[in-house]
Amino acid sequence: MLQEFKDFIAKGNVMDMAVGIIIGAAFTAIVTSLVGDLIEPIIGLVLGGIDFSNFFITLDGGEYTTLTAVEEAGAAALKYGNFITALINFLIIAFVVFLLVKMVNRVKDAADGDQPEEEPAPAGPTQEELLIEIRDLLAKQA
Repeated sequence: MLQEFKDFIAKGNVMDMAVGIIIGAAFTAIVTSLVGDLIEPIIGLVLGGIDFSNFFITLDGGEYTTLTAVEEAGAAALKYGNFITALINFLIIAFVVFLLVKMVNRVKDAADGDQPEEEPAPAGPTQEELLIEIRDLLAKQA
């Protein structure tokens, strides 16, 4: 069983998957910083300085000015501003992954295009041609 496990780990697919997970984790940190530090301030500026994190609805009917005040009071709240931020993060990450996959496919297609195409193997004789040849050989022997 240990040998089977070693064979499983040594296969290329498992190693490729491990590398993909590690790079994905690092990529997530980069995209999170991109969204939080660069894109959200631009969106806030375009929308007049709106901070999505302060969009909430309290469920206890209290009046709070900020989400911090809600949390300090221990009140229940629907934090839909955080959801909007998460949605923006998702859309940006999905778009960046789309661009990366598109770029990788383009590079892969270009690499495949550089290789000479293999000529198809010549087609062998058809079944009818073989039967005719056998018939003719038998007729010569008789």
